Amino acid sequence: MVPKNAYFWAALSWTFLIVGLCFCTFSDIPQVRIADLDKLVHFTFHFVFVFLWYLYFSKNEKSQNPNLKTFVVLGSFFFGFLIEVGQGILTKTRNADFLDVLANSTGAIIAIILIVCLEKFTNLLKNNK
Repeated sequence: MVPKNAYFWAALSWTFLIVGLCFCTFSDIPQVRIADLDKLVHFTFHFVFVFLWYLYFSKNEKSQNPNLKTFVVLGSFFFGFLIEVGQGILTKTRNADFLDVLANSTGAIIAIILIVCLEKFTNLLKNNK
């Protein structure tokens, strides 16, 4: 059994990693040219973000909320949107990109779809015992 604080620290660490990487300058690092790699990175950031925060909130007995999935996806959307706005306003080496917001949102939605499927599968297994 994983302590619920572990989920919190994993989710918070992932959140700070996203912020750090989204505001870092990578101009000194050799560039890898893979088509749409940036969008895959944004997708992955928010896929994991939703998964980790959902695990934390769903394991917290005080927050057994029927709207938890919606809350976590909307949190991911607004977090990603604020990061993009921040990149456009606060940095000279980064710019806001609507397609990044779309990749973020897609990662978040796919994560929730996977969570719903896993929950249904787990419940199905429990009911068949």
